Amino acid sequence: MAQERVLTGLFRDREAAERAYQGVIDRGYGADDVNLVMSDETRQQHFGSASAPQTELGTKAAEGAGIGAGIGGAVGAVAAALAAVGTTIALPGLGLVIAGPLAAALAGAGAGGAAGGLLGALIGWGIPEERVKQYESGLREGGILMGVRPRNAEDADWFEQNWRAANAEGLYR
Repeated sequence: MAQERVLTGLFRDREAAERAYQGVIDRGYGADDVNLVMSDETRQQHFGSASAPQTELGTKAAEGAGIGAGIGGAVGAVAAALAAVGTTIALPGLGLVIAGPLAAALAGAGAGGAAGGLLGALIGWGIPEERVKQYESGLREGGILMGVRPRNAEDADWFEQNWRAANAEGLYR
């Protein structure tokens, strides 16, 4: 398996994304290995309120909006994942919150290139433009896009099976 390949999938609800994210962590990967992309509206809906379930992914989402420290304690797994990632950016003009290695690449490109940067970065991962358009549509509809670079073919197979069980759409490997 080519090391540059990233496994990506779109999750339509928080629970599905939480299951998939936890599978990545349980497999021995860290929060810095996971890319998350969601609309700011999705982040607010699923991870922005004090009544939202407290999980690691929720903390990561909260940090992505710059609110992780203000929430206190553990906040959701997706938000925790966003908080744990070294580089998380919010793109207000696009209404997206991005965390993980993808955010680092976009931050390095500067704010001016961010709009085309997300599409370019996804296509640069080897994801066909048609699939990227499907992801864009899913993000606008409240989905959560997750990506991870498997260390080997066995991990890739495991993630793919785990994410299918978590109702991932548009899996690309």
